[in-house]
Amino acid sequence: MPLHFHNTLSRKLEEFIPLEPGKARLYTCGPTVYNFAHIGNFRAYIFEDLLRRTLAYCGFKVTQVMNLTDVDDKTIRGARQAGLPLDQFTRQFKDAFFADLKTLRIEPAEFYPAATGCIPEMIRMIEVLIEKKHAYVGDDKSVYFSIASFPRYGQLARLNRDEMRVGVRIKHDEYAKESVADFALWKAWDEADGEVKWDSPWGPGRPGWHIECSAMSMKHLGPTFDLHTGGVDNLFPHHEDEIAQSEAANGVKFVNYWLHCAHLMVEGQKMSKSMGNFFTLRDVVAKGWTGREIRWVLLGTHYRQQLDFSFQGCHNARAALQRVDDFKTRLQEAAALPDADTTGVAARLTAAEAEFRAGLEDDINLSAALAALFNLVRDVNRMLDAGELAGKPAAAVAELLRTLDTVLGVLDVDQAGADAPADILALAQERQDARKAKNFARADEIRKLLAARGWILEDTPQGPRVKRQAG
Repeated sequence: MPLHFHNTLSRKLEEFIPLEPGKARLYTCGPTVYNFAHIGNFRAYIFEDLLRRTLAYCGFKVTQVMNLTDVDDKTIRGARQAGLPLDQFTRQFKDAFFADLKTLRIEPAEFYPAATGCIPEMIRMIEVLIEKKHAYVGDDKSVYFSIASFPRYGQLARLNRDEMRVGVRIKHDEYAKESVADFALWKAWDEADGEVKWDSPWGPGRPGWHIECSAMSMKHLGPTFDLHTGGVDNLFPHHEDEIAQSEAANGVKFVNYWLHCAHLMVEGQKMSKSMGNFFTLRDVVAKGWTGREIRWVLLGTHYRQQLDFSFQGCHNARAALQRVDDFKTRLQEAAALPDADTTGVAARLTAAEAEFRAGLEDDINLSAALAALFNLVRDVNRMLDAGELAGKPAAAVAELLRTLDTVLGVLDVDQAGADAPADILALAQERQDARKAKNFARADEIRKLLAARGWILEDTPQGPRVKRQAG
């Protein structure tokens, strides 16, 4: 089956047909770098990473752009409160964001344009919109997009044009869903902006949030590209405004496929600092969970369904990944034995990959893909129990896991014990040394110490192995 996605623009499941055969051009909304990204943000970034990996798995060469919003109301306010220049204030959060991407095994995009690096492109796009009478300079010297000039405004969010408040202007970057009105493309400088300003044909100021993405996407992907993603909270006004200003300026369709992921809840409630359930990725890691485990939790719910993050879910992820790790160990041990295959494992592997791919091709139905994985684990474990699989056929199973992991990014086929931190591995080695020295009291003491810290020591023919306690 060809690759299919649910297109927010049409509200239908559609076959993915790229503009250029074999290539997929993708724009993903990145962070506003005024604070550390929270797990709700990373729900969207994990979805976008899964989309990128799925496209590559299905044979497409991906060009991905993820923007960094480093000038808007929030970043300017944060810089002023911190008493720092804007670039110095945002740099710390840019660096933290890229470190967090590595923690969650999110593949890097080809381009990470920062808004402050694309001001000339934004000014030029605004000039075109004014020339085409889709924008005007207000009496406050800011430039606004006229929604009355663009009859298709509201096509993504399915807005009722008769209820739009034509002529009302909104200068700030974010506004409520009921505030359908002309929005700022260029914001004239005022005292609240401090030293943040650029020269323009309309006087000193800075771009509005929405024009930033239109200019950055066109710079790297052209006036029309294949896929645009983001959280459902960005659907309106941000994505709606992107469509209007881009299509009005360029006279062509902006994006062919729009994909939006649903909100993340925490323990069944909306995440908020007042509720005490607001977590950055770093908060969750500090509680003892690894990036691999957190990634598994964030992968586990279809992107268009609301995800309920919980620490019980983290425990479940740990148990599921331990099952995978135990399976990998069995495969490694079996692969070292003489060849044996009395069950026709090749046919089983072909069927498993076909089921895995079919899940991905159905709007990235990861539940179906993971079911294919765990059904394979169950069946191969039975073969191993019966002594029916060894040598090269066992290695072939491991090779399929490597292939599937190009999408999942959590199986770590060649990294047994990869989650064990250095101090845990050092303790395991110390216990091994104590056993060799026949200091069994110390060896037993270390085993108990590791258990108290949530680690199990197993003695195998290949030597000692540490693994996390499940649950």
